[in-house]
Amino acid sequence: MAVRHYAAASAVSSSFRARAHSLHPSCLPAAAPALPMARPCGGAWTRASYRRAAVRAMGASSSSLSSPSPQGQAQGKPVYTSLSDEEWKKRLTKDQYYITRQKGTERAFTGEYWNTKTPGIYHCVCCDTPLFESSTKFGSGTGWPSYYQPIGDNVKSKLDMSIIFMPRTEVLCAVCDAHLGHVFDDGPPPTGKRYCINSASLKLKKTQ
Repeated sequence: MAVRHYAAASAVSSSFRARAHSLHPSCLPAAAPALPMARPCGGAWTRASYRRAAVRAMGASSSSLSSPSPQGQAQGKPVYTSLSDEEWKKRLTKDQYYITRQKGTERAFTGEYWNTKTPGIYHCVCCDTPLFESSTKFGSGTGWPSYYQPIGDNVKSKLDMSIIFMPRTEVLCAVCDAHLGHVFDDGPPPTGKRYCINSASLKLKKTQ
């Protein structure tokens, strides 16, 4: 009895092998990449752990499937805060460098724009960011260009303790950190602010 069963099984196996050899390779399923069979730390295989294993088997990391890095997105944009002092000296005049990069102050009533009433936009002399509109400029009588409001968030501020007994609020270009001047709470409406700015930190672009 056992001999007959064995002979029948051998015949079926031989028939299956013969049929498989007769199939065209395109009819056969593609071989799947071998996956590591080690269980993930802490338990059984899950759909996520199986996907990670498949990614590793294909020679890619999960990080390669994510969106481009911020560095790649920012490519092509100048990073002014990374410029060295020597590079700034090449770009700026002596007075511009002293005021914007070394936090200097020009003498009152000597700057180019202290009494200018020309319509236009005042840009940062270092990076060309628009900082103040001429419509916000007012005569403060201080001898420095004064504005009651900057453009958007293009001007930032921080505490200045360079004079110990007189803390002030320094204002800087938000893009390149150029020192612009200081802001005080004695300005006109609607803000009540007075942005006291060095002319050498600005570049006026006239409007038609």
